[in-house]
Amino acid sequence: MTNITFSQVRQEQKRKILIEIAIAVGAIIILSLILPLILSPFRLQLLGRFLALTIVALGIDLIWGYTGLLSLGHGIFFALGGYGIAMHLKLQLPDGQLPEFFTLYGVSDLPWFWKPFYSFPFTVVAIFVIPAIVAGILGYLVFRNRIKGVYFSIITQAALIVFFNFFNGQQKLINGTNGLKTDTETIFGVVASSQTAQFAFYQFTILFLLLAYLLCRWLTSGRFGRLLIAIRDDENRVRFSGYNPTGFKVLVFAVSGAIAGISGALYTLQTGIITPSIMEVAFSIEMVIWVAVGGRGTLLGAIIGTLLVRFGQTFLSEEFPEIWLFFQGALFLMVVTVLPDGIVGWWNNWAWIKLKSVFGLQPKLSTYPAIEQNPEVEMEKENIG
Repeated sequence: MTNITFSQVRQEQKRKILIEIAIAVGAIIILSLILPLILSPFRLQLLGRFLALTIVALGIDLIWGYTGLLSLGHGIFFALGGYGIAMHLKLQLPDGQLPEFFTLYGVSDLPWFWKPFYSFPFTVVAIFVIPAIVAGILGYLVFRNRIKGVYFSIITQAALIVFFNFFNGQQKLINGTNGLKTDTETIFGVVASSQTAQFAFYQFTILFLLLAYLLCRWLTSGRFGRLLIAIRDDENRVRFSGYNPTGFKVLVFAVSGAIAGISGALYTLQTGIITPSIMEVAFSIEMVIWVAVGGRGTLLGAIIGTLLVRFGQTFLSEEFPEIWLFFQGALFLMVVTVLPDGIVGWWNNWAWIKLKSVFGLQPKLSTYPAIEQNPEVEMEKENIG
């Protein structure tokens, strides 16, 4: 065992940043340039949908893994983003015409809240601003009363059920249970379901996944990130230190809602439809499972977990259509019992250490003869100075 010094901590941080940048660049090259040459259009579109889902998983990891807020209602914000982009596509009609479902219910005038979605710039802003506002309001009402833990999870799930029932019953306004189809609509003169449009959506999904990851990594780094972790680990001590956690929790919950809205819009564009079923409780719980499988509090684990679970579901449902749900249940049981920290946590805490020991590399031990020699204390002094 060897002790680490302040300079070694700095070098280790730079090394991790360089590794992270290299992984990100390599992943972008593979996803955007190589896989489109290998995969069929159907498989590429399927991958695009899964990549869109990794974005909402990042938002859940931000609030759950780093802040300790287990939300079981993120389907609300996901659906709001999806409905926003679907409403815009539905309005790409000649002047004076209405989306076809309005005529089925005898609606002759376009509802007032549809009209702003004629504008593409407004729609782009709305798909993340509206979910952020809804998340911020919900978060403020909950956090100001110091509700947390399982009670917070129950409230978010209850809110999800309220939104699901509301959207499900609005036949004349948003086509209710049937939802809004987008595959036959046009965007910038191109049919949304065409290979040209779908390839563009796929590339945009990669871009927004990168931006969402960078945003979450920025928020979880530095003092703000340490404060989020402090709120997760001991909120009472944070209050005793002079901070009011309410504002920070509302902010991070709103950001997570905005990320979910973007994810919902990209997912809708690549599936061709958005319905209230996206706000069913099971789907929001599944989002949490993706993060748990990959490893919460890692960001990278949210991406890996989502892709593994979704591709696993696809493969098993194709190969074993009658019993694939048993495989899925076994996977979740294994994660809970054998890999409680997820795949990335298992790699960092056990597999990587064992691998280094095989090559005779000793792990560094973070113990110091005096507190002044602690690298974290030195870093704090440097920042204050």
